[in-house]
Amino acid sequence: MSQKRSIFEEVGGDKPAEAPRTTGVIDAGRRDARGAIRAWLAVLFALVVMMIAVGGLTRLTDSGLSITEWNPVSGALPPMNAADWQSEFEKYQAIPEYQLQNMDMTLSEFKTIYWWEWGHRQLGRVIGLVWAVGFVFFLATKRIPAGWTGRLLALGVLGGLQGAIGWWMVASGLTGTMLDVASYRLATHLGLAFLILGLIAWYMFRLGRPERENMQARRAREPGLMRLGTALAVVAFVQILLGALVAGIDAGRNYTDWPLMAGAVTPPGMWEIAPAWRNLFENDGTVQFFHRLAGYALFLFGVFVWLRARASAHRRTKQAHDWMAVAVFGQLVIGIVTVMHSAPVALALIHQLGAVAVWVLILRARFLANYPLAQSVRG
Repeated sequence: MSQKRSIFEEVGGDKPAEAPRTTGVIDAGRRDARGAIRAWLAVLFALVVMMIAVGGLTRLTDSGLSITEWNPVSGALPPMNAADWQSEFEKYQAIPEYQLQNMDMTLSEFKTIYWWEWGHRQLGRVIGLVWAVGFVFFLATKRIPAGWTGRLLALGVLGGLQGAIGWWMVASGLTGTMLDVASYRLATHLGLAFLILGLIAWYMFRLGRPERENMQARRAREPGLMRLGTALAVVAFVQILLGALVAGIDAGRNYTDWPLMAGAVTPPGMWEIAPAWRNLFENDGTVQFFHRLAGYALFLFGVFVWLRARASAHRRTKQAHDWMAVAVFGQLVIGIVTVMHSAPVALALIHQLGAVAVWVLILRARFLANYPLAQSVRG
């Protein structure tokens, strides 16, 4: 006697129904690619942060002009013998920095600044190699998710551009009467480094979840908070560029009183260089004054964005803005302490790395406003 069939059983269904798929078309066939690419980007992120730190130390130790040639391939090898060292030293002795400032420098002292600059350039080569190996591997194995090839390629293009801008920056200090590189070229160089770092961080945020989850999260995004995050990122980026101008002319080592400057609200001779626009790049008092103003503006605007984020319905979004506010406040305090101590190397480096933390945490807060994490009804 045949068994009775359930009234809920599908007619003609002798085989059990297949379990529903847990992944959509977007992620099909690429389950491991997002995690692997994210790990590769994490390595690049760490290397770029290291590059920013080494670049800052290179500037603080006045080492950036110690290598007077740009040899992307052959320059990977340092001087190998006494004759090579003497040749490099003679090239350095031909530039204004040596002739006008370091006439008493010995070969031993030259080696110290040479190693800083060589390490900075070598790290740039390592970053380029890590990017190239990773990109070619993922491209050749067809593991790059749809829509991501151009983004990952752009990182390599920007990295190559960064190398060219680095040489453009160094070249500005090799002739004439310049004792350092042009401050606006230094700002361009540092600004692009932070742009690359920001893109890597954003890509890591995006790849941290399956694309279908990102698409679902966008339905709950908070447009107003996201726009505020964009504006805050712009203010932070401008402040980073102003910080580079300060570093470019050692403006952070003058006017060590706070909140005043030389006992007044504005420094003396703010516009004494003609034409007036040159003061924005070459006058240490003017440059530091605007860097201070931008720091106050970033702090106040950061507090405003944080207060607006208090109304968010998403707990993780609020937490991200909490960390952003802590970083912005901490960076303001570190900046004040740094200038009051005439920007010693250790404090200046902490201040520069603080800018990295502020930049990335602002981007993370903006990301979570645009792609909020799902949470239970109980929060």
